[in-house]
Amino acid sequence: MQPVMSSDEASVPRPDDAVPPPDPWRVTHVSKGHGEASHYASVLALGNGHIGVRNGLGTSADAGRATYLAGLWERSSIDYHERFPGFARHDDTRVPVADGTTLDLHQGNDARGLAEGQWLDAEWTLDMATGLSRCVRHWRAPDGGTLTVTTERLVPWTNEPLLLIRCRILSTGYTGPLSVDSALLVDTAATGQGDDPRIGLHGAQALAASHAQADATSASLGQTARVSGIHMACLQKHRLPDDAFHFAHAVTGADGVHQWFTADIRDGQTLTLEKAVAYATGRADADNAHAALLHDAGHITEQALATPFDALITAQARRCTAFWQAADLAIDGDAASEQALRLALFHARQAVPVDSAISIPAKGLTGEGYGGHHFWDSDVYLLPALVTLAPHAARSILAFRIRTLDKARAHAREMNHARGALYPWRTIDGDECSAYFPSGSAQYHINADIAYALQLYVEVSGDDSILLEGGAEMLAETARIWLDIGSCNPRRGNAFCICQVTGPDEYKVLADNDYYTNAMAQRHLAWAARTLAWLVDQHPDQYAQLASRIGLHADEPAAWQRAADSMYLPTPDPRLGVFAQDDTFLDRPRLPATLAERTHGRPLLLDLHPLTIYRHQVCKQADVLHALALAGDGISQPRLRCNFDYYEAITTHDSTLSPPVFSLAAGRTGNTRKALKYLDDTLRIDLANSHGNTSHGVHLAAMAGSWLALTWGLGGFAGTGNEPTFAPQCPARWRGYRFGLTWRGRQLHVAVTAMQATYELISGDALDIRHYGQPLHLEPGRVQRCAIPASRLFPAAFKAFIFDLDGVLADTASLHLAAWKALAEAEGLAFDDTLAARLKGVDRMGSLDILLQASNRTCTHDEKVAMAMRKNAHYVQLIDQLGPEALLPGALQALHEIRRAGLKTALASSSRNAPHLLERLGIAPLFDFVVDAASLGHGKPDPEIFLAAAQGLGLAPEACIGVEDAAAGITAIHAAGMAAIGIGDGTELDSADITLPAMDEFDVRDFAIDTQTSTQASSLPPK
Repeated sequence: MQPVMSSDEASVPRPDDAVPPPDPWRVTHVSKGHGEASHYASVLALGNGHIGVRNGLGTSADAGRATYLAGLWERSSIDYHERFPGFARHDDTRVPVADGTTLDLHQGNDARGLAEGQWLDAEWTLDMATGLSRCVRHWRAPDGGTLTVTTERLVPWTNEPLLLIRCRILSTGYTGPLSVDSALLVDTAATGQGDDPRIGLHGAQALAASHAQADATSASLGQTARVSGIHMACLQKHRLPDDAFHFAHAVTGADGVHQWFTADIRDGQTLTLEKAVAYATGRADADNAHAALLHDAGHITEQALATPFDALITAQARRCTAFWQAADLAIDGDAASEQALRLALFHARQAVPVDSAISIPAKGLTGEGYGGHHFWDSDVYLLPALVTLAPHAARSILAFRIRTLDKARAHAREMNHARGALYPWRTIDGDECSAYFPSGSAQYHINADIAYALQLYVEVSGDDSILLEGGAEMLAETARIWLDIGSCNPRRGNAFCICQVTGPDEYKVLADNDYYTNAMAQRHLAWAARTLAWLVDQHPDQYAQLASRIGLHADEPAAWQRAADSMYLPTPDPRLGVFAQDDTFLDRPRLPATLAERTHGRPLLLDLHPLTIYRHQVCKQADVLHALALAGDGISQPRLRCNFDYYEAITTHDSTLSPPVFSLAAGRTGNTRKALKYLDDTLRIDLANSHGNTSHGVHLAAMAGSWLALTWGLGGFAGTGNEPTFAPQCPARWRGYRFGLTWRGRQLHVAVTAMQATYELISGDALDIRHYGQPLHLEPGRVQRCAIPASRLFPAAFKAFIFDLDGVLADTASLHLAAWKALAEAEGLAFDDTLAARLKGVDRMGSLDILLQASNRTCTHDEKVAMAMRKNAHYVQLIDQLGPEALLPGALQALHEIRRAGLKTALASSSRNAPHLLERLGIAPLFDFVVDAASLGHGKPDPEIFLAAAQGLGLAPEACIGVEDAAAGITAIHAAGMAAIGIGDGTELDSADITLPAMDEFDVRDFAIDTQTSTQASSLPPK
């Protein structure tokens, strides 16, 4: 597959024009001297879900050297001062195994190494188009000759834990003997936790050596995890293609096993050595384990070495090509983001074993962060990304959950549930490994996350066979738990309430009616009921077997549906317009800045006691927003935008799971600037090591989340239901972008620019999709081009516009400022341009308070009323001189167009003189309702005035669009649940759904969907 390059690379923004844009297909790291950046050992790691190999120099001195196997972990007990029933009793920890990456180069025939010379530099490159890693190092001899050492590594995307290495040594001006020590080393210890719970885990033990052998043919090692009882055998063999190297001798020692090869090298000569390292794990009886496992490892290496190395590269490149053809990723105008997104997808794909049922660590197999545990990350981030790119890999994630269903049942019994299954928060093989239950086992949403993943997989892939192979049973068993922990509450109108659970935001634990949990549980219960009905109808025999196996009563699915129908989900807070994260969340104070400053930019959990965090309105990560992204069907864009604005202000993003969700949510609200900002943050997590812990492994969920931010957020893709839907938009920084999806066996490519989207069905049968709600029929070979409507940010059936007055329809702001300035001069108050800007959009008494505070002036209530009346009297004198000529350009035409379109209008001005001013301007007959500012209790940014306008029109807030020129007004519009049009400076009004420089740019026709199709070829980013 050929690299996709930007069509105009010279225009890509970058700090230094002398530095070319990055190659979107390759990630390169250059190190001067004999060393490496430890986080790049993770970033450039290779794996296939069974094995993970960190990248480095390929010497025994590598600080970041380590190899991990999905099938091997160790177990240690969890010690409590006070243990209670149901507490996790042991922890499983991923530990490094024997590492086969070492190829130490030595001068002469002994172990002197190359100490007499100098290592000049090293350059690592990960080629994502082929899956090949390359490291090039240069060594200079004392006499000036040099050796160029090129090491290539490959981990094929197969179901075998296999590492392939080719080492080439080129001499320039150096002649003499060389030796290569090819080793399997066991000197890598498990990472200790220290004071950072994100790194490793306490109590992990090194593996015990059970076998060591080396001779001219092969070298092998055996290791055993003492407590878990898992055995491992690894074996290495070599191929010497140019016959220059010869076996010299073998050594076994405490650090591992070594095979030495020697050769004489001449100036201009290249020597080559190839190496295959294979692993096998199992729980067989100790007496027989090693022989059987060693046989399996040996068979794998023999098969690998029977194929030329270049042919192995070609085979891996074909696998990669198939994956990249499905992704079809390109960003025109941002090569750096394209490269980072490719890296994210590459790690997501190589982390998941295809056609297997083993856990996927949060860090993949690239490091020991979080103890190598499997979290809900795989269900809600990784699977949704892979289901449209590599459905078989996505199925493997669900296969692991199905395989560990019995352990989930056992965990439910530990948690006092008489039936059903409860999946653990953190695990390796199905057992709960979290020692802190408030933010661990209390996360009951895991059950709903798995159900969501199962539903998404079935609907996107079309593969319902997984339901007959354990999926339906898992769905039913997990659904049962909700009826155990929830109940109908008479105090809330008999709504189904769920108490004492922890949502995704681990800075709030043991909450009642956590919004995310309730929303996802509702979806889980309803889909479980529908699935069981489908099973009864389509597969009655399988249903009968399932019901008998788990003791399912005939009335249980109906009870699930009743619980779903009555699930308690709060209405938006009347003052803030947001959904409360839980019953008491909005009652808490916000975290004081003094406490946040104590953490010096580190995650709060590393410096503050948990109770200090729990008592405040602060979020570790997206919670309500995540629920709206996954289970927010029917939530309007204005309501989503209001929640985005509110929770953004109180979220620390201490979890790397957070930025991709914020990007996704921003994209769905049409805020492409914020969507791109959070996408940038996500893409920097590992490449720039922005959280400071990439050396412990990459952040797999964030990487997968970046793809969701692009496709679900900016691309507007929704994959549940009978047909895929899209509502794409293009950030201003990009000229265009492309992405591909697989939907029920069909490959679809989507390309987007600022003005249009192009849909092309690459393979498969005809497909019906929706573009901004409009049906679109796709057939192979026919390209459909659709306009991106201006109405993308607004409700399809809106019925009214609600206008502010000053600065929107008429320029009366200058009269207000003149009146305030006159009062300030008379009272000796400070007044300047900064204060004038602060008064914009603020009501009379609020404006007076701003002036008094700026001058440190204290007045009685009566004194303030008198001042306000004097200001108003002056203002009335000024507006009495106004006429229709004071209307801003385009305002009158816009009002007439709105009326001709059959839409209603209302005025929501905080000025108590608004009715009089409308008369002076000659536009009073053009308004159906004018809010009486004197009747309001709260000024903007409170939504009261816009809610009053909607009520006066007899409309729901969601059916109205607000038009404002002040940031406070935009906030009020969103809090009311309306879409917002900003009039004025787009920088100042960046929270508006759309910004127009002035009313003369307003055209009511822009808010009607206009979809066009064509069979013309796309002019978007080239393939």
